[in-house]
Amino acid sequence: MDSGRPGFLKMIRAPFLSSIVTPLIAGTLLACYLTGVIDVFNLFIVLSMGICLHIATNVYNDIYDTLQGTDKVNIHRNEFSGGSGVLVDYPDLLPVMYRIARFSLIGALMATIVLLFRIKASLQIYLVTLFLLSVFFSKYYTAAPVKLAYRGLGEFFVWLSFGPMAILDAAVSQNVGLHRIIIAAMPVSGISTLSILLIGQMIDLEADKATGKWGVAVRLGNRTTSYIYLFVQLFLCINIIILALLFLRNGWLVLISLIPYILLLPKIFYILINNYRQSELLKQAAKLNVLLHLTFSLLFILGLILTLVL
Repeated sequence: MDSGRPGFLKMIRAPFLSSIVTPLIAGTLLACYLTGVIDVFNLFIVLSMGICLHIATNVYNDIYDTLQGTDKVNIHRNEFSGGSGVLVDYPDLLPVMYRIARFSLIGALMATIVLLFRIKASLQIYLVTLFLLSVFFSKYYTAAPVKLAYRGLGEFFVWLSFGPMAILDAAVSQNVGLHRIIIAAMPVSGISTLSILLIGQMIDLEADKATGKWGVAVRLGNRTTSYIYLFVQLFLCINIIILALLFLRNGWLVLISLIPYILLLPKIFYILINNYRQSELLKQAAKLNVLLHLTFSLLFILGLILTLVL
């Protein structure tokens, strides 16, 4: 028996599941801000649905990036970009990976069915639409014939899935629809997740170019991608300020989520713009950016909780 064979958590890329947990909790807290109550059971169900969909997405991405060659030629794979490498090192696990992805989709379907019986009839169309879109994106982000990420559309759909769609999913699960506060919060978490993708593309540039995966970095180059990274992160900061000061009572408490940006963003951008051709140094920026993403996410949730209790 090979004791070094990957476990379930590596196959599903468990550390990245925070990218879906954050918007689902944030959307739930914003719905509570509007209604004054939280349906804890529905929160559990929507988290289950979101996590299952994210697992399916992670696993399908690994499957099709490996089958289409991207992960096989990537010599710069690391814990922050380039996929898990599970199928590169253990191709015999392909059937297991397919089963994980398919059972995850079944789990998401079951959670969605449960939620359908627990929300207003007028909101059911939102839930069904969001579920169907999420299932489609989970496979066809990388799978043929659609291959969104290979056609230069990956960035938009990452933002859409982990921002507007996830926030709205959570709100709908709490019987709240497209309220202006929900709409105002929609971009935030998607931008934070998008920032991880952008730096990952800079590290994976050569492998992506060799296999026709036309992300921003391949199309525009790493230097331009560095400025795009800075722009989207500054847009996130502006979004948080607008949400906090114009839409929420005691919303200034949400501004604590920007502390990591003050501390980390200048250093990350300095590394990117001065070392955009050096993969090893880009990995340092990726590590700091994941830290930025995690600390921002935690403080954003904390700030929302404080607006509810104070």
